[in-house]
Amino acid sequence: MKNPTPLPAVFAALLSFTACDGASPRPGEAPAPTIPEAPAPVGAAPVAEPVPVPVPGLGATDYVPLHAAGTQVMEQIQYREADGTLVTLAGFRPTNRHARERGEPWDAPDVGPGNYFTFPTWYFQNRSFGLVIRDGVPAGRSRIEISLRVNNGTFVETGLSAFRRVDPDIRDYGWKMNVGFQNPLEGNRNICRSTSAREDCMVVITDNWRAPVPGTPLQVGDVIEVTPAPYLEHTADNRAVIDGGGIRYYSFEQLYQVGVGMRPWYGVAPVLDSVPLPASTLLGGEASVSYNYSEEPHRVFQQMANNIGIANTQRFVEGRRLFHTSFVDGKHSESPNINPVFTAHANQRGPRFNNVSCIGCHALNGRSVAPVPGSRLDTLAIEVAASSAPTGVTPDATYGLNVQQRAQDAAAPDYSVSVQAYETTVRTLPDGETVQLQKPVYAFKGPVPAQFSVRQAPQVIGGGLLEAIDEATILNLADPTDANGDGVRGVPNWVINPETGDRHLGRFGWKASKASLRQQAADALLKDLGVTSPVYKSLACQRGTPGCNATTAATSISETELQRLDAYLALLGVPAQRSLRSGYTDGIRVSPEHDVNPALIARGSALFAQVQCVSCHTPQLTTGANHPFAELRNQTIRPYTDLLLHDMGPGLADTLTQGQAGPSMWRTAPLWGVGSLRYVQGGAQHVRYLHDGRARTLMEAIAWHGGEASNSRALFETLSKADRDAVLAFLESL
Repeated sequence: MKNPTPLPAVFAALLSFTACDGASPRPGEAPAPTIPEAPAPVGAAPVAEPVPVPVPGLGATDYVPLHAAGTQVMEQIQYREADGTLVTLAGFRPTNRHARERGEPWDAPDVGPGNYFTFPTWYFQNRSFGLVIRDGVPAGRSRIEISLRVNNGTFVETGLSAFRRVDPDIRDYGWKMNVGFQNPLEGNRNICRSTSAREDCMVVITDNWRAPVPGTPLQVGDVIEVTPAPYLEHTADNRAVIDGGGIRYYSFEQLYQVGVGMRPWYGVAPVLDSVPLPASTLLGGEASVSYNYSEEPHRVFQQMANNIGIANTQRFVEGRRLFHTSFVDGKHSESPNINPVFTAHANQRGPRFNNVSCIGCHALNGRSVAPVPGSRLDTLAIEVAASSAPTGVTPDATYGLNVQQRAQDAAAPDYSVSVQAYETTVRTLPDGETVQLQKPVYAFKGPVPAQFSVRQAPQVIGGGLLEAIDEATILNLADPTDANGDGVRGVPNWVINPETGDRHLGRFGWKASKASLRQQAADALLKDLGVTSPVYKSLACQRGTPGCNATTAATSISETELQRLDAYLALLGVPAQRSLRSGYTDGIRVSPEHDVNPALIARGSALFAQVQCVSCHTPQLTTGANHPFAELRNQTIRPYTDLLLHDMGPGLADTLTQGQAGPSMWRTAPLWGVGSLRYVQGGAQHVRYLHDGRARTLMEAIAWHGGEASNSRALFETLSKADRDAVLAFLESL
């Protein structure tokens, strides 16, 4: 139901979980009067006395579901026709090279990285497309029609490779079938346009070319590895007619299972042949990212959901462009002198800020840069308050709701924050192993805030799947009174929607202080970049100023662009668990990320449950049926989180309260992707764990677990060294 009482004018959830003004006008209500903006000088204290910002209470009976029942999908990704024909709409994006260009026998000297997981120049315009796969096998026919659908522009002489084989007569990358999309010729060329009808640009498959005997009819369960080769209509000097960019690309190599749909895959013998990954490895359900064999584990957090639709692929790449755009000069972080400049966002960085782009803090979609004593922590966030309580927060008079450490004006006050030193202690385990723990001591160039909390940027994966979990699923995991007596409680945090005033369940941020990816993104845009959006319309919202959202001025980010950014964050896939051995050919070096011990990982998984880590790190959840993206609905996922708050003890406490999240309360962090951090962050020595990045290893992170996690930590520490190593191997596989 709706919140029954009117919200005060400043319920400003920019404490990182509320907004800057009251609820949006309900139908029939007059809009709030426009309040002219009068920004204070850079670094100056606000004119008005800071006002406490109320927050919702613990009650779970008057919340509004984030996604209402019956929400329509943005795009269908699969359906059945009346006769049983299965239709799958699969999105594709261009790539520079092949999926196995590191690991094939003819590529043995190459140790990577490859060029498959990268995003080519101009990727965000006129180059995404998809396949419409009409599978007649479930309807009793050995016939599959694969049509090319172009999102924008025109493709010419585009081909399809399919049915990977390793026969002696097969060359290149092992595809038995190499054909062009057939359609009525225009002149002497096959052309596929974004306006093409279904019957145009089609390939028809009637036999299983993977079968040993030619002419074998297709059956449900057969697999077809498919990879289209897009080729844009171009001028004589090889420039794309539509925009002057590149013209020839490879694409993702995807696995279609007859009668089922697109499946994440891994490579088996011989020569990394492709088969569907078992369900137990699919941390992100069917949205999981397939195993990668191009030696690019550092790029694994940047990939689309495996089951992404065709139109949603274009939304994804457009959102990614914004994520990589500098709000100083509008340039793309990749190939800035080749990719078109996003001129609409040049010179939009705020007067105070922490970074100039989203990717600046989430490099390669990973975490903050590891803190170095004496260096400015401008890839981390420092939330602050003059005072805070479960009922509200009073913004800091100097900083507002967070410290913006950098300023455009060279004469502005220096508000940088750094690690001054580390307080170290040694924890001795029962068998004598020691773990050195370090706790950061911070130095503020500006005034030291009365209350503050330092947070590292987390990896950016799987957010859409977490957003798609029904509230009831999460609330059923809560045990605020410890009814089962295991010492683990778990309580929800409640968040006010800054645009509607509705109360939602918190699920994002280190303290579950944001309800949605939209709010999370808008919060970061404002606080870290000084960029306004339809969620936070004025820079005054960063200071908790009453009525800050009453402005009618245009925001830096439009509604359309915010939706694209939201789509990008929602449709990022989760790497599949690396718990299986891959079928590398004898004599070929196994890529480090795939050099795993399945038996050790399985043992570690069982021990992880045995020592009760799963009391908070819930291994498996199922998403609901109401998210706008069909890709995220009804997925069995393995995030290892309950999205609830838990008291982690005084050792991990900060001094800031956010709703139900007191200083020692933290949301259970999802564990998916934790094993890829060593690659994404540029080496294990650059990986940091826990909210403020104090832990350098998983052992340190576990050793810091107190409060509700004390019993589980103690059980882990009493394991033998070999068993502890098995648990760590399991975590590294996620």
